[in-house]
Amino acid sequence: MQGIKLDEHDYSLLSSLNKDARQTIAELSTELGIPRATVHERIVRMKKAGVIKRFTIEQDYTKIGLPTLSFVFAAYDQSVKSNQHSVAERIGKISGVLGVYIISGEWDLLIKIRGKSIEDIGTVILDQIRETPGVIKTYTMACFDMVKDSL
Repeated sequence: MQGIKLDEHDYSLLSSLNKDARQTIAELSTELGIPRATVHERIVRMKKAGVIKRFTIEQDYTKIGLPTLSFVFAAYDQSVKSNQHSVAERIGKISGVLGVYIISGEWDLLIKIRGKSIEDIGTVILDQIRETPGVIKTYTMACFDMVKDSL
């Protein structure tokens, strides 16, 4: 299904699900003031169209032992036989890597990574990210505090 048209009810439904995806159809219906059948039909339609890709959880990384967050810029080495997408996919499989973004500008990739400590993250960068064929250099920034982080 291509080119799905969303209206204000769809956007309200997405916003509610983004806050708490565990809400029942009945709860969403009451909150949004639209019939349960309509809520269900809209969710099914948006899932089929790929607007809703998955339902997930938000973790408290401190409570699971990964309190340290860093962002790593990486430069792509064009002399390797891998393309930039392949390099990004390889990095995305490394434990602790939460996101890999192909970006424009001086750097080619932005990597979001979590670990037990800055030393733990440093080990992942030195032993795995920098050793990935296609990565020529990195620049790491530690995060002191997070004000907002949306999925």
